[in-house]
Amino acid sequence: MDDIVVGPLDLAARVDEALGVQALAFGLTEEEVGVRRHIVLRHLGCPGARALGATTETGRLVGFVYGMPNSRGHWWSGVVEPYLRATGSDGWLDDAFVITELHVHPDFQKRGIGRALITTIAATATEPRSILSAIDTESPARALYRSLGYRDLARQVVFPSAPSPYVVMGAPLPLLS
Repeated sequence: MDDIVVGPLDLAARVDEALGVQALAFGLTEEEVGVRRHIVLRHLGCPGARALGATTETGRLVGFVYGMPNSRGHWWSGVVEPYLRATGSDGWLDDAFVITELHVHPDFQKRGIGRALITTIAATATEPRSILSAIDTESPARALYRSLGYRDLARQVVFPSAPSPYVVMGAPLPLLS
C-alpha cells in the first residue's frame, strides 16, 4: 500500500471515475452505473456526507468510500428498518454513521486499501456506531467488516431491484484495528 494515498475525495467531481471502479468491483452494467450516478450525487447533498479516495502516485483513483450520518428518512433506512426491527436491532439506525459505498478496483484488492478507507472515514464520525449493508454471502468484504468489529444485525434483506439479498451489519466506533 506504500504507493497508494488515502485522503479526501471530491466525489462529485470524480463520480464517473469512482463508479468505474465500482462497476469493476461490483459487476455493474452501464445502466446500473447511470442509476447509481444519480444516487451518489443525491447522497452528497445530505448533511455530513463525506468521501475518501485511494489514489496512485499518478492520481488514478483505485478505491473509494463514502458515508454519512444516518437518517430514518433515508430510503435505505426505510428498506432495512423492518428487518432490523424483526431482530430487535432497529435502534442501530439512530445515531449511526452509514458506510454507503466502499469499493476497490479488483487489481488493487487484498492490499489493505479497503481497510484503510473504511477505518479512516469511520474515524471521522462523531456517532457512537457504524452500520452498512453488504451482499449476504461469505466474501472477503464480510470478513473485513467482521475483523473491524461489525456483526450481523439482519440477514436476507431484500432491496428492490437487487438480484441478491443483503445483510445489515453494525459496529461500535471506533472500529477495531
